[in-house]
Amino acid sequence: MAQKCVHKGCNKLFTDPEEPCTYHPGPPVFHEGQKGWKCCKPRVLTFDEFMNIPPCTTGKHSTVDDTPAPEPQPSNEEVDAKLEANKVKKEQEDAQPAVARQPIAAQAPKPSPSPAPPEEEDDDPSLPISDGATCKRRGCGATYKAGQSRDGEECVHHPGIPIFHEGSKGYSCCKKRVLEFDEFMKMPGCKTKGNHLFVGKKKEEGAEETIKDVRNDFYQTATSVIASLYLKKIDKERSKVEFAAANTVELELHTADKTRYQTSMVTFGPIVPEKSSYKIMGTKLELTLAKADGMGWPVLRKDDPHTGEIIQAGRAGRV
Repeated sequence: MAQKCVHKGCNKLFTDPEEPCTYHPGPPVFHEGQKGWKCCKPRVLTFDEFMNIPPCTTGKHSTVDDTPAPEPQPSNEEVDAKLEANKVKKEQEDAQPAVARQPIAAQAPKPSPSPAPPEEEDDDPSLPISDGATCKRRGCGATYKAGQSRDGEECVHHPGIPIFHEGSKGYSCCKKRVLEFDEFMKMPGCKTKGNHLFVGKKKEEGAEETIKDVRNDFYQTATSVIASLYLKKIDKERSKVEFAAANTVELELHTADKTRYQTSMVTFGPIVPEKSSYKIMGTKLELTLAKADGMGWPVLRKDDPHTGEIIQAGRAGRV
């Protein structure tokens, strides 16, 4: 009878316990936005890159998880205490004229709800599905058995992106947050789709892969917001960045790895396009957005959900 290997990075179905297994014996490591495994050196920025780090150890399959426990994470009480301390510090800084604030009667309107996520792709019926293939949607984990009927499938998954903050872990599409990585990997999905995604669409040779979102963070001063959008090997010649309006940045980014990210980013507050600028670096695009009104921004984009994080003037804060 086939069993599922629980080793991190493997998770394959096996019938022969002597079959070689490649996996990560160490616990995951998340530090200052970087992600990796304690047992090997690669560090990446996005969660999808982290999940694709090649296993570094060869052994045998197992149904018993023998991964060493990760370093202790802060408890919910400790996280709440830290957030409360940041809140008090923020209130103290607000008493100083570091960032101009609007009068209470003229507060900026709350950001509009996030738009519906783009329609997710489906499997190309002309592509073969290998036995044991795992659904590509986050949080699903269903595996395909050769010859099985695909009628009546239900894919329960997370359409949003992973969010890690102050030791807590979750997805942008739902409110639940956990502290342990294993709990995060087992979080049940919040959306149901009528079919799994085992192979995706057929990709033309040489065609670019479209990226739906990239990790970003920002910090701010009284006059500007400095935002970083993390994407490696951006092609300066083919990419375009345009400060199109008082609150819109048009982005079309192409990389040397044949990936493409395009979006019309509506900023939380108004900007001065002619005073704004950008830099393309090895691992990111850095935007310097000149504020038009001197207000503090709690989030970078108008449709970003307010997470309760304290974004302080002059210090980097992640979203």
